[in-house]
Amino acid sequence: MKRFVFLIAVLSVSLVNSQAFTGANDNKFQVGANFQNNGTGLNISYDFGIGENISVGISSTYLLGIHENLKNNADDDLNADFDNRFDVRARFNANLGNVINVDENFDVYPGLSLGLKNFGGHLGARYFFTDGFGIYTELNVPLAKYKTENLTAPEKLHNQFSINLGTVFNL
Repeated sequence: MKRFVFLIAVLSVSLVNSQAFTGANDNKFQVGANFQNNGTGLNISYDFGIGENISVGISSTYLLGIHENLKNNADDDLNADFDNRFDVRARFNANLGNVINVDENFDVYPGLSLGLKNFGGHLGARYFFTDGFGIYTELNVPLAKYKTENLTAPEKLHNQFSINLGTVFNL
C-alpha cells in the first residue's frame, strides 16, 4: 500500500505543469527578504512581460533592521530615516529560461535597474513548483552611484551588493 501511495504521489507531481516565463503579458509578483551589509528588510517586485524574453517592472525595498555594528560606528552618525531605508527601482529583465532550457519551471533573468539611489544590475533565478507559486533569488549590485564622494553609513544602504530571497507568484 505504501508503494501505491508513493507511486500516485510521484505521478501527480509529475503531471503538474507550470512555466517560469510565458512571454508577453506574463505577470510576476515577488515578495521576499533583502540582505545587505548592515541591514535587512523586505523586498517586493512586479514584472510584466513585453516580449518573448523581455520583461519590465518595478522593485521596492524597505530596510526594517539596521545591524548593531553600524549603529555603534563612531565615525558615522546613523540617522537612517525613511529616505535611507527605502529604495524603489524601475527594472528591465532578459528572461532566459527558455533559451538555456534547463527546465520549463526554471527562469534565469539578468537585468538592469534605475532607482532612487543608483543605476544597477541584477541576476535573478525563479523556480515554480506549481502554475502560480515558486521561489526566487536575486543578486543586486550598483553599477553607478548618484553620489560619488564618500558616502555616510546611511547612504551606503542600498548602494552596495545585496541579495533577495523569497516567493514568486504568477498573476
